[in-house]
Amino acid sequence: MNNFMITPHSDWTIIKTLDMHTGGEPLRVVLEGFPKLEGNSVLEYRAYIKQYYDALRRALILEPRGHSDMYGVVVTPSSIGDFGVVFMHNEGYSTMCGHAIIAMVRLAVEAGWVPMVFPETQLFIEAPCGLLTAYASIEAGAVTGVRFENVPSYVVALDQFIEIEGLGKVKYDLAYGGAFYAFVSAAEVGVSCAPGGYQELISIGMKIKHAIMDSEVEITHPFEDELSFLYGTIFIGEPMASDADSRNVCVFAEGEVDRSPTGSGVSARMAIHYARGELKINEWMKIESIIGSHFRSCVKEIVPYGDYEAVIPVVEGMAYYTGKNEFWIDPEDPFCEGFILR
Repeated sequence: MNNFMITPHSDWTIIKTLDMHTGGEPLRVVLEGFPKLEGNSVLEYRAYIKQYYDALRRALILEPRGHSDMYGVVVTPSSIGDFGVVFMHNEGYSTMCGHAIIAMVRLAVEAGWVPMVFPETQLFIEAPCGLLTAYASIEAGAVTGVRFENVPSYVVALDQFIEIEGLGKVKYDLAYGGAFYAFVSAAEVGVSCAPGGYQELISIGMKIKHAIMDSEVEITHPFEDELSFLYGTIFIGEPMASDADSRNVCVFAEGEVDRSPTGSGVSARMAIHYARGELKINEWMKIESIIGSHFRSCVKEIVPYGDYEAVIPVVEGMAYYTGKNEFWIDPEDPFCEGFILR
């Protein structure tokens, strides 16, 4: 049996990936095998993948190679950063992903994509929402921690209400942190932010998301129409660890639940807390995820952004490697493009 080997056929697509996680949230990074992309920016590369290679997104993210909560990245060239990233999930393509940025910083520095500088390496990553500045802490030739400065993040509206069947009037805040989120108190809608509340969080989170999308609420990015959509619902609950400030559970895309505290969601929360006078500049918060992992975050500065007063959030976390994969996509396989049961 040790000499038993199967080799892919010449008409099979072969894609190699490196798998990681940040705070428990998976990330599948495409290293080799993805077709050449046309475009001059990450938004153009994203549109190109969506138009011509969405079958590869489904094949890599969905079952049987992935699962309903898998997340992925295609690395692209960038004229304004060290490299660019296109984010992929079970529904399509997101505009920002903090857990992916943290993982990509560790990978880029340790793989030599950018020169490693002791004690801290700075790099620039072009995401669909804009250019991000990131920093890797270095000890003994390895990355020991990551933080990034997000794009300007701002509050759209506070203390809004939406009628939800079975729930009545639900109060929410609407804010942007590279993506738009509705923020809801878990206690007020009767859900738990612990793992045992997983299915209920998905059900109620999607009801809230779709109700807001179907309402007359205007969700418009100041500069990019492609960013103008509601990405998910974030439930805020009491922390379980004594040294944490609160718990964050994000339900996004087609019912995905972020295992991490959600970097873009935490960024939007910094804007909310600052707007309410609950957070000062350079005052750090520690926010847990559904599984107890955490990010630290603060407001670095205040900047104008279109018609909004925005904050520049800083998010800090760490990512880890879980393995490498060589995926084979057989065109004769009836499920070669993947499927989803959720």
